[in-house]
Amino acid sequence: MVRLSALALVLFVLTPLTPALAGPSDCILDNCADRKPVPQPGGGGAAYRPGPRGASIPGQFDFYVFSLSWSPGFCQASGDDKGRDQCKTGANLGFVVHGLWPQYDHGFPSDCAGIERAPSRIALAGTDGVYPDEGLARYEWRKHGTCSGKSPTDYFAAAKAARDAIVIPQPFKAAHDAQNWTPVDIERAFIAANPRLRPGMVAAICQKGVLEEVRFCFSKDLKQFQACPEAVRARCRAGEISVPPVR
Repeated sequence: MVRLSALALVLFVLTPLTPALAGPSDCILDNCADRKPVPQPGGGGAAYRPGPRGASIPGQFDFYVFSLSWSPGFCQASGDDKGRDQCKTGANLGFVVHGLWPQYDHGFPSDCAGIERAPSRIALAGTDGVYPDEGLARYEWRKHGTCSGKSPTDYFAAAKAARDAIVIPQPFKAAHDAQNWTPVDIERAFIAANPRLRPGMVAAICQKGVLEEVRFCFSKDLKQFQACPEAVRARCRAGEISVPPVR
C-alpha cells in the first residue's frame, strides 16, 4: 500500500480544482462576452457568463470601465478591416472612444433585455466625433449601453463626458513618430496628467507587443475615478511595447 505524506495528500486533493477556480477570474471586461463556449464538467458546454447580483438588469451595476483605443495600435494589432474609418490612411486619429462598459465588482452585464436595441438617428448624431464610426457606436449600445439604465442619447452623452474628463498626456498628442514605452510608464503619464487618477484606476492594454488601448475606472455617476482591482488585472504585462505613430 502506498502511503502519502500529509503535504502530498493536500496537493493531490487540491490540484484538480485549480483550473476550475481560475476560469472565471480570467474572463473580465469586454473580452468575456466574446469568449467562445468552453466545455464544462459534466458535458454542459455553456460559455462563461458573469451573473452576480441580478445580472443583465439595466442600471444594476457597480461602476464603469471607460476605454480609449489608441487607433494606430488597434489598427496594427487587430487589422484595418475591423475599423475601416478608424484605420484608413489620413484619418489622423490617436485616442478615440472604444466603449463605456457597466461593470460589477466581479464580472459584468451585457446585451440587456427590455431596452430598445436600435438607437435613433437623433441619438446617433451625438456619437459624431466621439466614436471613430457609427458602426462601433451601434455595437457598443447593444452590448453595453442597454445595461446602463440610460436612454441611447444619454448613454452616448455619458461616453462623451467620460472622454472629456480625461486629459491626454502630451507625448500622445499629434504623435507622428514611433515611440516605445513600458506599460507602467504609460499609466504614470496619464496619472500625472489627471490629478485625481491613481494607480489601480487605470490600465494600459496591449496586443502583440503594441499599445491597443488605455482603460479607466469611473464611479457609476461618472464624477470621479475609482479603484477597480479586478479590472486592472487585464493590464499589459510586457516589459516594453510599441506605440505606433498617428497616420
